[in-house]
Parts: sequence; structure tokens; C-alpha cells
Amino acid sequence: MIAIRNLTKRFGNITAVNDVSLQIEDRQVFGLVGTNGAGKSTLLRMVSGILRQDAGRIEVCGEPVYDNPAVRQNIFFIPDDPSFFRNGNAEDIRRFYSTVYPEFNSVRFRKMLADFSLDPKRRIQHYSRGMKKQLAVLCGVCSGARYLLCDETFDGLDPVMRQAVKSIFANDMDDRGLTPVIASHNLRELEDVCDHVGLLHSGGLLLSRDLASMKLGLQKVQCVFSDEKDSGQVLAGLELLENRTRGRLHTMIIRSSREQVLSRFQDIDMVFFELLPLSLEEIFISETEVVGYDIKNFILN
Repeated sequence: MIAIRNLTKRFGNITAVNDVSLQIEDRQVFGLVGTNGAGKSTLLRMVSGILRQDAGRIEVCGEPVYDNPAVRQNIFFIPDDPSFFRNGNAEDIRRFYSTVYPEFNSVRFRKMLADFSLDPKRRIQHYSRGMKKQLAVLCGVCSGARYLLCDETFDGLDPVMRQAVKSIFANDMDDRGLTPVIASHNLRELEDVCDHVGLLHSGGLLLSRDLASMKLGLQKVQCVFSDEKDSGQVLAGLELLENRTRGRLHTMIIRSSREQVLSRFQDIDMVFFELLPLSLEEIFISETEVVGYDIKNFILN
């Protein structure tokens, strides 16, 4: 488990991370969402032990991270723009990481290079951006580290490779208890892989919630009433977070259980009624507006 308590990091007069506290459970995919400059990269660099925090505490499995080589062997950080040895090739990288991570799986690494059509003897400086991202991911999953910190890892990967990487993460979670932490500004990218999502904005944590429970507690309804007067009766006592109308069509987001919503509408004469799944973006918009933020002003698709 990764435990972060009251974490703060400043660069001169700029506070990049401001009093952030969150907990990342083992064997789940944690999505860290935020716009550029929200503090995602700085937070991951502190969790990986690259940067030292100015205040607060980071613990992995109960141990502090910074200046603790034994703990850092269980953490692998993939930056947004991976850097490798100048004039080096994938085989050079394998030898290097084998000295840093005692559990590095060289047999698997070589096999995965072949599976991804990455030439182990080609200079990495001649790889495309996407190929460099692929190589960084392969290094991470073959390192044997339990915690894989990914900063915009899916950026630069084509759709096929994105699915391949997600499948590798899922298999390693089952096989060896991998815990991926994926930072992104793209909510839609994380929607189908994350168990838990945290939202950063201007260095602070706005929200950290289990995705499944958020989805269960919010219902999206599209409907047309036979008599518009019935809308008041149906919605009385329900927590209505949003009600947009286009002609007679209502699109509502209601904080309630599915069963309660269905029971409210079942005795009402409707022209049309449908319960729809919510996207991660819709969930975040609804949840952050409740705590006083208009996420629509800064969220990225």
C-alpha cells in the first residue's frame, strides 16, 4: 500500500503539490487525473523517490521512500518522456536494470521485445516516440517492481498497443500483485481500466473515490413526461445534481440508487424513460460541482 499524508512540494514561489493526502491500495489500478500543471508528475516523482517532499510523508508498505533503496526496488517510474542511454540499445537497458532491480526478468524482457517488434540491437535514439514508450513499459513490467508509476504512459501509443499494455497490466496484477498508478489528463483513457480515481487541480486533491461506488451512487436518466406536471412529484425528495432539457426531453443526474430511481418513475405515465451509464467525465463533473468546483472549466477530454 502507498500512503501519502499532507504532502507538499514547492519550487521557489510555486507550490506544485499542496497538502495532498491519499491512499493507494494494493492490486488495484489507481488513476491520477488532472490538467497539465496540476501536480501529477511531481507527485509521482516524490512517490518514486526521485524528489524529496518539503512537507508530509510518503510510505510504501509502511516504510519511507526517499533515500531508501530497499523500498525503491519495489517502485518503477515511467516518465512522460522516457530517457535512455545516449547511443544505447534495448540490450544495454536490460543490463542496466538488471543491476538496479534484483527481480528483473531478462527472459521475459527479450521475449516481449520480440512480441512488440522492438529490435534489441537498434539504437533507442532511432526509435519513434511510441516505441520508446513501449520499451519503458516493458522495462517496468519486467523489473519485478510491485508498484508501476505511469506518467501519461498511453500518450504516443496507437490503439492496438494501448490495449496490449492494458492487458499486460491486468495479467501482472493477477500473477504477481502489480499495482499500476496511471497519471493522465484524459478521463476517457482511464475509464475502462481504473478501480479508483483521484483528481488533482492546482496542486491540491479535489476528489479521491472508488469508481464502482461512484457509479452505483449516481444515476443518469433520460425521459419525456406525458404530463410535465409529473416531474415535480417524481423528483421531490431526490437529490438532483443536474437537469438539462431539450424540448420535452429531460437528461438528469440523480444521486440515488438504481432501485430508488426506478421505483419513483414506475407509476408515472411516461412517453419515454431510460437509465443510462455515466461516463467518468460526467461523474467527476457532478461530484466536483457539489464541492464547489466547476470542473467543466478546466477538465480535458
